[in-house]
Amino acid sequence: MRTMKKAQLFGGLIVCILFAFSFKAGANVRIKDATQLAGIPDEQVVGYGLIVGLNGTGDGNKSVFTVNSIVSMLEKFGVTVPASDVKVENVAAVIVTAQIQAFTPVGTKMDVMVSSLSDASSLEGGQLLMTPLRGQDGNVYAVAQGPVSIGGFNIEAGAGNVIRRNHSTVGRIPDGAIIRRQPAGELTNNDMFKLSLHNPDFQSATNIVNHINFLYQMKLASALDSREIVVKIPPQYSKNHVAFIAEIGNMEVTLDKLARVVINERTGTVIIGGKVIIDEVAIAHGNLQVEISAKYGVSQPMSFGQGQSVVVPEIETIVKDKEARLFAMRKSSTVSDIASALNELGVTPRDIVAIFQALKKAGALNAELVIM
Repeated sequence: MRTMKKAQLFGGLIVCILFAFSFKAGANVRIKDATQLAGIPDEQVVGYGLIVGLNGTGDGNKSVFTVNSIVSMLEKFGVTVPASDVKVENVAAVIVTAQIQAFTPVGTKMDVMVSSLSDASSLEGGQLLMTPLRGQDGNVYAVAQGPVSIGGFNIEAGAGNVIRRNHSTVGRIPDGAIIRRQPAGELTNNDMFKLSLHNPDFQSATNIVNHINFLYQMKLASALDSREIVVKIPPQYSKNHVAFIAEIGNMEVTLDKLARVVINERTGTVIIGGKVIIDEVAIAHGNLQVEISAKYGVSQPMSFGQGQSVVVPEIETIVKDKEARLFAMRKSSTVSDIASALNELGVTPRDIVAIFQALKKAGALNAELVIM
């Protein structure tokens, strides 16, 4: 019986164990994997466009802004058409989005996403017309155009019969936009640059600063706070900033890991960090299962009686109380001890969520509990 319980939980806990031990405390990490250059953000762009060539799956005539967009577009081509005569079954209004990476030169192609803005049922087979993409400052950074790929289909056979694969009202245009304006950003400023930690931590920032200063035998780096680090470029790299940044990025340093347990209640996923410590505590966990089922019988009157046949429901309730086993954990239990204890209890991943929340309330969990 115990073997079956362990096997049942094996799939849920193995993720926790592998995650914890693949990021052991004291593991060396490259600086470029733990940080990013600060002050050089990517540019998010957005635009409004029209997709044409749909096979009757576009917006209906009730989409006023789609009709107005078609009329306005035709006027620019010298064609005047009353809005009442425009049919939009083969046209869909969409929002086009993309993200331009820093230092992307003019003329570079990039992918864009298109999303239906109205009541189109599918963008399959459509073609996006030329659409300018603007940044937050209002400037046009790229222009998008091209055939839409949705990676699926949406077939309606009538009478409520629908065959659908993937999400057919959102598509992608590979290399569908051309960069017309390079995003602003400077690699260095006054022979300095900033590094920003992905996971802010004072000890990790200190370790990076000490490592850089030790290797170059001069004070080049200093930590502004738990996230940002300022690095000066030494004289020998004054004409080659890129080489120095690349050299810094490939350095391996020891980062401090936070004791953290991440719980996703919707999926029952639990990730336990390697530094999680549990104080001496006894754990017992049981399940109360209630099953309610309804069966329907027919009550008929006696022969030649005056009554009528009546459907009578018969409600059956079954209550099962799973035995709770008590398991004691010693002080300073490690991740492997936690995994073994939960295996002994034979709990499911969703039970683990409840257990860790209770451990935190009891003050026995010496870690940050993050609930998603």
